[in-house]
Amino acid sequence: MRAYLTIPAALLLAGCVTPGQTITVKVPTPVPCVSKDLPPPPPYPDTPAALKAAPDQAEFTRLLAAGWPLRVARLDALESALTICREK
Repeated sequence: MRAYLTIPAALLLAGCVTPGQTITVKVPTPVPCVSKDLPPPPPYPDTPAALKAAPDQAEFTRLLAAGWPLRVARLDALESALTICREK
């Protein structure tokens, strides 16, 4: 008796599958937001080693003054890249 119930149930379940049906699954893939043309950071003159090796306060201040505009320019470039990333 059990075999008589199992066979129709199997046939009913087999009828639910339609061969050749394509299912599209969307999988998110990470995409780099920052473009490849963003230049690497410049060599900063006010590294900790250079500041430590400065012979006097005048050289120390000159190194800091030389590094400041480079850091500001780099920060501006990074900020614009982040703005573009946030808009995507």
